[in-house]
Amino acid sequence: MTRTAFINARLLDPATGLDAPGGLLVDGETIADFGPRLFHDAKPSGARIVDCEGRALAPGLIDMRVFTGEPGSEYRETLASASHAAAAGGVTTMIVMPNTDPIIDEPSLVDFIKRRAAATACVRVAPMAALTKGLAGQVMTEMGLLMEAGAVAFTDADRTIGNARIMRRALAYASTFGALVVGHAEDPDLSEGTAATEGEFATRHGLPAAPAMAEAIIVERDVRLVELTGARFHFGQVSTQASLDVIADAKARGLPITCGVSAHHLALNELDIASYRTFHKVKPPLRSEADRAAMVEGVASGIIDVIVSSHDPQAADTKRQTFAQAAFGAIGLETLLPVALGLYHSGHADLLQVLATMTTAPARILGLDGGRLAKGGPADIVIFDPDEPFVLKADTLHSRAHNTPFDGRRFQGRVHLTYVGGERVFDRTADTDA
Repeated sequence: MTRTAFINARLLDPATGLDAPGGLLVDGETIADFGPRLFHDAKPSGARIVDCEGRALAPGLIDMRVFTGEPGSEYRETLASASHAAAAGGVTTMIVMPNTDPIIDEPSLVDFIKRRAAATACVRVAPMAALTKGLAGQVMTEMGLLMEAGAVAFTDADRTIGNARIMRRALAYASTFGALVVGHAEDPDLSEGTAATEGEFATRHGLPAAPAMAEAIIVERDVRLVELTGARFHFGQVSTQASLDVIADAKARGLPITCGVSAHHLALNELDIASYRTFHKVKPPLRSEADRAAMVEGVASGIIDVIVSSHDPQAADTKRQTFAQAAFGAIGLETLLPVALGLYHSGHADLLQVLATMTTAPARILGLDGGRLAKGGPADIVIFDPDEPFVLKADTLHSRAHNTPFDGRRFQGRVHLTYVGGERVFDRTADTDA
């Protein structure tokens, strides 16, 4: 079995609070040893040497919200192309959404995703399955069978189950299996046909808009349903202060609730769509600066558990339309880490705290074996320079789609190497698109 020694590294492990210079030894697919003193006095014999040159070495990122086009819309994104984008962004595990064609609501389709990913993807892929048949919000799926097939959670992706009775039954059913339900918080009646957040900005630009409270209304409802059922519940992404207030109260009362925020909602606000650039049209829509700042504070305070890319590739023709008619969605696998590191560089959160939202927290919520440096654990690691500046160029991204809202933006923090199961899946020095 191949042994690889990583020397001259800055070891970062959010699970234990480790932040120290040291080394790490990989034997085959697992971590054999690591520590501040490892390889301090001598290089190991019989192992391939990787000199990290003082860069950070951390557990590979786990992205809890990735949309792809496979099966059914491979022209947008395949599992293979998404995985290459993930590797370039330091993401070693993608959790993919079920809103494909066909929708992932049968055990055979969960098995298809797993088999297809094993054959074509260079990072780990775990599927979420649909909470209701066809994502129609009417009939529950067979959660027990879907869990047996490998579904890690249940969600209707970017759709809200509007019927509270059906949502209650789904949560009660999920609780019997200990299954995790991931909800989308957006009142479907208030948000239907809208493209922006209601307010002065949307009015001045003539954009159809929904009130920001459309999110908190569903958050409040689902929190109450969790009280009734005791189900484990995760809000896939929140974007308003009002939602955070409800979630903070629910957590204080001990309810089994967690939540995430997309990188877009940490770095952008509604003013960024002033040019009607459709790459800034995301779901939920970009919010006010006050809400954006609240999301940053939510990560810093720990109310927000995870940061996700909400990677949603769209074909060019669906974005080359008026803002109101253009498709929702932006890619984000390769910008997840640099956007999140913005909280560290701005002084809002320390480095380990930021990394925890993309490693230990999603691993804990989903029950995955990863997200930490551990002897005998999977050798899924990322080596990055948290301070290296660069300008993002959309045409160099590895995703099949290029609908990023960050084209031309200056960042600090760049991935250099990514390993999955001890195998190198990305090397910036060998990447012709770097």
